[in-house]
Amino acid sequence: MAGTDDYLRIADAVAADIAAGRLRPGDRLATQRGFARTHGIANSTAHRVYRELARRGLTVGEVGRGTFVRAAQHAPGPALAEPAAPDAGTRVNLELNYPVVPEQAALLAEGMAPLLRPDALDAALRPVGPAGHPAAREAAAALLARTGFAPGPGRVLFAGNGRHAVAGAVAALVPPGGRLGVEAATYPLVKAIAARIGVTLVPLAMDAHGLRPEAVRAAHRSAPLHAVYLQPTLHNPLGTTMPAPRRVELSDTLRELDLWAVEDAIWSFLCEETDLYEEPDLYEETGLPPLAALAPERTVLVDSLSKRLAPGLTVGLVLPPAARREAVASALRSGGWTATGFALEAVTRWLADGTVDRIVRAKRRDAADRQALVRRHLEGFAVSADPRSYFAWWELPEGWRAESFLAAAARRGIAVTPGTAFAVAPEGAQGAAPAPHAVRIALAGAPPELLPYALSTLAAVARGTPEDAFPE
Repeated sequence: MAGTDDYLRIADAVAADIAAGRLRPGDRLATQRGFARTHGIANSTAHRVYRELARRGLTVGEVGRGTFVRAAQHAPGPALAEPAAPDAGTRVNLELNYPVVPEQAALLAEGMAPLLRPDALDAALRPVGPAGHPAAREAAAALLARTGFAPGPGRVLFAGNGRHAVAGAVAALVPPGGRLGVEAATYPLVKAIAARIGVTLVPLAMDAHGLRPEAVRAAHRSAPLHAVYLQPTLHNPLGTTMPAPRRVELSDTLRELDLWAVEDAIWSFLCEETDLYEEPDLYEETGLPPLAALAPERTVLVDSLSKRLAPGLTVGLVLPPAARREAVASALRSGGWTATGFALEAVTRWLADGTVDRIVRAKRRDAADRQALVRRHLEGFAVSADPRSYFAWWELPEGWRAESFLAAAARRGIAVTPGTAFAVAPEGAQGAAPAPHAVRIALAGAPPELLPYALSTLAAVARGTPEDAFPE
């Protein structure tokens, strides 16, 4: 007869399989009767094993479906609480920026359930091209629409994610060896994309309103540009949003110079449309328009679902002018940057049933809460941030260089991104780009219970000196 503690030994063995990854989240365990037969134990012992695994939070039972390995749970903690030191060895990542809110998993699971029927799954697992399918194009066009801007579904193309969307747009507009104008502080992966496809980046001056049109003209006079890439709304990392008059001027510049623009709108979902009224006299009825509305024949709009939803299952969106649609589609195909059928079908369902809207509203609230913590804990420092965004740009106090601040933060288990990651070297310059004494803080990467601790710790470091941070 089995000993009374055998169920604990067997539960420990199953727990070890889960910890080692031999059993993964979502895997279904055998029925209790089947488990008992496999392990040569009584049904009552198998019942106690399953009850113990559930008690430890390792499995979850679903009526009529069985027992499943549960995804790892985050330690509970009050949302955005006051500073509390983490356990020794805990690292706080303020580099990556993928927003997650507590309710999103349940919402996404509910919308995905119909897709798991065999007939629906069979259709979703078939390959799709850049054009997707009609329901996806309708849903994406509705997502990209703004007041006064209603793109036709026939223009929409799909990429694997936002980076693929940017890469496809740039590859279609700029030939190898061509010149792409970018904001002086730009999305780091654009640098990697340009290197991959053989494009030269040309940094363009900015001010408090974003990219300066006269900088575009000057660079184009020096040697013709083929296109510009920019983030007019919630610029990452600076947090600026280009006001309406600047957008109008920039659109006129594109036409004047016969230039293409790649408009990155990936973070713009955090802006309520009513928040975007910058010049009521100009746009009292229509709000702040994307460049794709002001210069539709010169602009390729790119967007993504990864920040709105989750990085693990996403789709990139590309809205090119009709004249460049086939060129962009060809670039997506040849680069291997198209969306998968399963992801496209899931996203289409989440858009149609309102899941995306509900998650976006939750993330807007979450971003605002996290920015409130930035204002509280970094008060008095030179921090630039839009109160709606998930990032902040911190110009470090005198005496600090970004590299030494990164090292001091890392010693305390906190990772931030140096300003050099966003800088672009001038054409012909030897070596790296100029090093701004600044860091970007990505607010979405930290669990809410650790963010106050991380910010207050960084503030304490910045109030000291490098010598204080690295005592001999």
